[in-house]
Amino acid sequence: MINPLVKTVGCSIAGTTMMTASSALMSLIGQDFRESERLNGLISRVLPFLPKRVRSVSAWAAHYAMGSAFSAVYVKLWDSKTLKPTGTCGVCLGAVSGLIGIAIWKATFAVHPLSPLMNYKRFYLQRIPAHIVFAIFATIAYRAMQKSIDSTNGAEQEEALGR
Repeated sequence: MINPLVKTVGCSIAGTTMMTASSALMSLIGQDFRESERLNGLISRVLPFLPKRVRSVSAWAAHYAMGSAFSAVYVKLWDSKTLKPTGTCGVCLGAVSGLIGIAIWKATFAVHPLSPLMNYKRFYLQRIPAHIVFAIFATIAYRAMQKSIDSTNGAEQEEALGR
């Protein structure tokens, strides 16, 4: 059986990576939606004396940490059988997560002493499709890990039966 922490990390890596890629693609329409760049900018504005590499790594770490937090909730819901890890569930979780993401970004920008000048409405609206991408790929990763568990368990049962 795969540990829930391993599932959380796997879902987080898959979801956050694909969300980041989709945000980079959506940035081609004229506004930078890349989460890591937004976080890097926020860090740079309050801690400009930190080396550029440290600010960048901190931004990426914060981004993946949030992905891990969302993934931990998803894994808990799926492992407890509260929700099924389906595509429809992934879309719904993504939409809800997008609304939560909007609230988190709004709060972050509100408390930040040097928030950037940008089109906030477009940025916030982009959070929903970005989180849907996140949740769909987290779902795919979870299902792949579950399939691996199921096939391993099946092989162990076959071996135990002497087949």
